[in-house]
Amino acid sequence: MNGLISKLKRELEIRNFSRQTVKGYLFSVNKFIDYSKNGGLNESVLKDYIQLNLKNKNPSSVRKDLFAIKFFFENVLKQKLNLPNPKKNNPLPEILTVQEMKKLIDSTSNIKHKLILKLLYGCGLRVGEIVNLQNKDLNFEENLIHIKLAKGKKDRFVKIPFSAKDDLENYSKLNTTKILFSSNRGGKLTKDTIQKIVSNSAKKAEIKKRVYPHLLRHSFATHLLEAGTDLRIIQKLLGHSDIKTTQIYTHISQASIKNIKSPLDNL
Repeated sequence: MNGLISKLKRELEIRNFSRQTVKGYLFSVNKFIDYSKNGGLNESVLKDYIQLNLKNKNPSSVRKDLFAIKFFFENVLKQKLNLPNPKKNNPLPEILTVQEMKKLIDSTSNIKHKLILKLLYGCGLRVGEIVNLQNKDLNFEENLIHIKLAKGKKDRFVKIPFSAKDDLENYSKLNTTKILFSSNRGGKLTKDTIQKIVSNSAKKAEIKKRVYPHLLRHSFATHLLEAGTDLRIIQKLLGHSDIKTTQIYTHISQASIKNIKSPLDNL
């Protein structure tokens, strides 16, 4: 079986998949191979595996596993599968209000942590984009941040918020490492560390909602939409390939609902 995993790794790498994607695919396929030892690598066993996982796991997680296993069957085993993807749940995230975002940032005294929060929300950055930011990616003359090789290996530019510019410029001048937000040892911060920074700030701000780094990105997009920003511009700022991905924010935003006058009020 190790030979099959090596072939899978090669197929993923020659397609220039990200290291994180390769790691995820290998993990998913390894788990399936362990399960299939008694029944063999075939579609019937895979259906049993998916059915079992749907009872114990989130459908979105099962879908990710299935994408990896389908790739394995079609590109390594050379077997075509005819399996539908499980329908996923589509719960809407509970967005932070503008007031809650202000409390979150104001409750954070550490300068580095505060800047991380400001860029997560003020630029709509992903956690991976924050940890990979370098000093040279900041262009203070043009007020732009160059996000390099983000999700899907794409580059894009985002605007430096004016309210964060001075603090960010001063911080970058004092920073002696190549990485903008480095750890105490000079390397990259981990995603878990960013998660902890956000959750600690939420606790200090006494926000009762579940607050996590990607929620700040969701809040950025929703607040832009509610302020009248065109959806195509939001798509570009977020780095979405497909406008359908950005359209979720039309469902999250409650501005149009709040502005509706109920017929009851006309009685």
